[in-house]
Amino acid sequence: MNLFNILVILFIGIIPCLLYLCILYNFQALTRERLIAARFAISHRDRLPISSQAEQEYIEEVGYIIGDLTCKFNARSSQVRCAVNPLGHCKNCLDYESINF
Repeated sequence: MNLFNILVILFIGIIPCLLYLCILYNFQALTRERLIAARFAISHRDRLPISSQAEQEYIEEVGYIIGDLTCKFNARSSQVRCAVNPLGHCKNCLDYESINF
């Protein structure tokens, strides 16, 4: 075999590796951009201060709780209103179930 044939065989053997590295680099760059965009979106979103949210009550040794505390599905949290309808309001909720104290 001459030198040209050997170089062609080596070149053909290296092409898949180079192609893989190119695809991997592009995928990592895209993933990095998405991660940066997600971090930016999370850090710059508007949050209501706890004191300005409707339907909040203060419970001693627990803190502020939002939502209707007489509902069975209330999450008892200052961030999430309800386990069934986290973003909805308690008024006129179809899933409301009273708690027996």
